[in-house]
Amino acid sequence: MVLSALLALAAGEARAQTVSYAEAAGLLAQHCGNDIMQHCRGINLGNGAIAACLAQNAGKLSAACAANHESIRQMTEARAAAQRAVHKVCDRDAAEYCPGLVPGDGNIVSCLLQASKVVSATCTAAIVNAGYAQQ
Repeated sequence: MVLSALLALAAGEARAQTVSYAEAAGLLAQHCGNDIMQHCRGINLGNGAIAACLAQNAGKLSAACAANHESIRQMTEARAAAQRAVHKVCDRDAAEYCPGLVPGDGNIVSCLLQASKVVSATCTAAIVNAGYAQQ
């Protein structure tokens, strides 16, 4: 699923299914809240500990949690990959519509968002997949 989302991102053909960490936390709470309280109580939320705990307890999870926790993790990984790739995917658009801006200043995505009506479909999809804009 992550690979297919990245391929869609690179090709600009479709919007990849991505979520922010906040959205993922909400989805996990909705689908796995009771499972986390039962099997992962006291575990630090960072560094993938909850995902590891859920994976270790896969056979004990509720149906809703078992059906959703892996796809939620994959969607957050797809979002992180999209954020790493957006500047590369939008390189040509940035050069054309945002000349003189220095990468790393955090202003290229803002410029591309302002130029959204003329930015390529590939770049637009990358920006949406990265979570910088909604479609």
